[in-house]
Amino acid sequence: MQNRTGMVGLLIVLIVALAVLIGPALIPYGPEDMDFMAILAPPSLAHPFGTDSFGRDVLSRVLLGGRVSLTISFAAILVAAVLGSWIGILSGYHLGWTDGVLMRIMDLLFAFPSFILAMLLMVLFGFSSVNIIAAIALDYLPIFARIARNTTLLIREEPFIQASRLMGRRPSAIMLTEILPNISAPILVQASVGLAFAIILEAGLSFIGLGVQPPTPSLGGIMSDGREYFSRAPWVLTMSGMAISVALLGINLLGDGLRDLTDPKLRERA
Repeated sequence: MQNRTGMVGLLIVLIVALAVLIGPALIPYGPEDMDFMAILAPPSLAHPFGTDSFGRDVLSRVLLGGRVSLTISFAAILVAAVLGSWIGILSGYHLGWTDGVLMRIMDLLFAFPSFILAMLLMVLFGFSSVNIIAAIALDYLPIFARIARNTTLLIREEPFIQASRLMGRRPSAIMLTEILPNISAPILVQASVGLAFAIILEAGLSFIGLGVQPPTPSLGGIMSDGREYFSRAPWVLTMSGMAISVALLGINLLGDGLRDLTDPKLRERA
């Protein structure tokens, strides 16, 4: 409550989450309902975000597209955080050849630009939601692995870890119950940053036609459609772009707040 940045970010994130969860049920128009008498209609009381080239309500499509985009992005970051953290902890705890092999694999993934790697995976394996989640998760996997490894190296020789070894506890139990809780703060902060990255990446893939496929709406797909007739109906691209911007603003502010709360130096300064 004392961190204003984090509270503002949390409030925006909650509003966005509520909008995409319950908003489509409150809109009288479905995302695929066409009104040929209101093609490219500007924003009005009937259509607050206007309509597109098929007479579809842009607000309804943005809310449902936001739900699709946020679900895919959240699932991708969750997968990346879980797998990446486990890889990093294994690498940092055991060191030796385990560390060498795992980190070289992570370096190989780092060598590819994120968007290029995601595009390649989508072209090779298809355009399903599961493949989008896998592509985004694979992009962000090395970042979580590096963070988990570096923080594990900082605490692996701490007395409470050594005490657990002397008690004869299995390495897996030590990593799960002793190391993971003590490195969760930077992973949580990185997850908030990664969620914003995932939203941008998913929107970019959909914008170029390699993401969520029609008729399912996505924010990137809506922006791509609006680009074709931007001079006649700028509200289609503008409104969908603003929806992405608001979501990113809330997530980034929340991430800044989490960083301030979990960094001892910043917490003491505050």
